[in-house]
Amino acid sequence: MRAYIVPAGCTTSAELKAVDRPDPRPGPNQVLVRVRAASLNYRDQAVALGVYMGGPITRDTIPLSDGAGEIVEVGPGVTRFKPGDRVAGLFTQIPPAGLPFAPRAALGSPLDGMLAELVVLYEDGVIPLPPELTFEQGACLPCAGVTAWHALMHAGRPVQAGDTVLVLGTGGVSILALQFAKVAGARVIVTSSSDDKIAKALALGASDGVNYKRTPEWNKEVMKLTEGRGADCVVEVGGVGTLNRSFQSLAFGGKVVLIGLLTGGGAGEINPYTLMPKWGSLHGIFVGNREMFESMNRAIEAARIRPVVDKVFPFADAHEAYRCQASGNFFSKVVIQVTSA
Repeated sequence: MRAYIVPAGCTTSAELKAVDRPDPRPGPNQVLVRVRAASLNYRDQAVALGVYMGGPITRDTIPLSDGAGEIVEVGPGVTRFKPGDRVAGLFTQIPPAGLPFAPRAALGSPLDGMLAELVVLYEDGVIPLPPELTFEQGACLPCAGVTAWHALMHAGRPVQAGDTVLVLGTGGVSILALQFAKVAGARVIVTSSSDDKIAKALALGASDGVNYKRTPEWNKEVMKLTEGRGADCVVEVGGVGTLNRSFQSLAFGGKVVLIGLLTGGGAGEINPYTLMPKWGSLHGIFVGNREMFESMNRAIEAARIRPVVDKVFPFADAHEAYRCQASGNFFSKVVIQVTSA
């Protein structure tokens, strides 16, 4: 099979390397998945740059946590799936060489990920795709989709009709959060440095957009747009560089869901006391579990939500996909077509 690896000690996505490996075979309670599409997250850039979770990876690793495809073979004891089933992988998995009850780890680091034509996963590490989604759309769900759903519907009080949700930026988590929040009946405000991206978010149902380059104190604009009330939920993907303004944008009793560190993950001058008079809460989000994935899929089917895929690259152009995603010149998600259906 064809695959890509991030070599041990890698510090740039330019070192991503195409390799040929023997076709894997499923063992007991495992399934063999032909990967049709895989999507990129900011985490994948951090892995390639050698700055994820403490430093460069120590072994050659197949990257990308998010992928979708179809089952081509099942191992002994598999009861949930059969060949031909369309599935996505869960973000965290039992290691393929581990025992069925071994501790779980994340695809793409430390486990081999989805940028390969074939992958072996335990059957409880895959989940059926909503039937009307393409493989490219399904590949957006395991990390970005579940993270957005967790943030809105499972952390603290679930978002509900009449709430205001503030999403920072227009990456995969933020745009899926916009789509989920709209289905829940919430108002959504989006920030971006691009008027074109704001226009696309408005077309998806956002009520307002704030260009943070023209309006650096975007928190004040959020308060103005909400007539001083603020946002009930802030989807915080920036980290240190935006967290204080997210606190200042919050409504009484609201929640900030901390997801990313796009503006830096180091120490900074954070003032959590802003939350105190607002009875606000801060929730750390790290993707989610199978139950969240299943409830999200039910909502996707019922509301006919379609994850937004901005650019699709062929497998041979994986380097270009990495460069595109790193540049920020995309809206929502960048996807690699691994094998054609």
